Amino acid sequence: MSSNKKTLAIYPGTFDPITMGHLDIIDRALNLFDKVIIAIAINPGKTPLFSLDERIEMVQQCFPDDYSRIEVEGVSGLLVQYAVNKGAKAIIRGLRAVSDFDYEFQLALMNKKLEREVDTLFLMPGFRWIYISSSIIKDAARHGGDVTELVPQHVNERLLTAFSE
Repeated sequence: MSSNKKTLAIYPGTFDPITMGHLDIIDRALNLFDKVIIAIAINPGKTPLFSLDERIEMVQQCFPDDYSRIEVEGVSGLLVQYAVNKGAKAIIRGLRAVSDFDYEFQLALMNKKLEREVDTLFLMPGFRWIYISSSIIKDAARHGGDVTELVPQHVNERLLTAFSE
């Protein structure tokens, strides 16, 4: 039975900064859903390198021609409630390694307890990106490491500027 209803998923994260691994997960999510909202977390427990506005702008610059299927928003509060308010049926979470699974599994179970209609979908990035994280990239860039192949060009330029000051 087919439906004309558009499917929507939320891909949350701090995206400080967005990496090629994140973009790989977004591409995979777009193969499964009609639209993906990239929900950039406002987390009082973290001190990001880039402001919320900078992170939103960097993510938007990755998708200059595809705003019909991608939306980028800053989000605070309970993610599963945000998903319900947006009409999303799934929350996308990236898994890099087994070490990510325990924490992500607990979050998924709690979200399911809070809102039974929203599922969590775990996606793995391609093998070439499986070892990277925003934290590792920032640390490498901070110490002069070349991260040009691990982030989009405009993000690399922002990292170079941030760490040259």
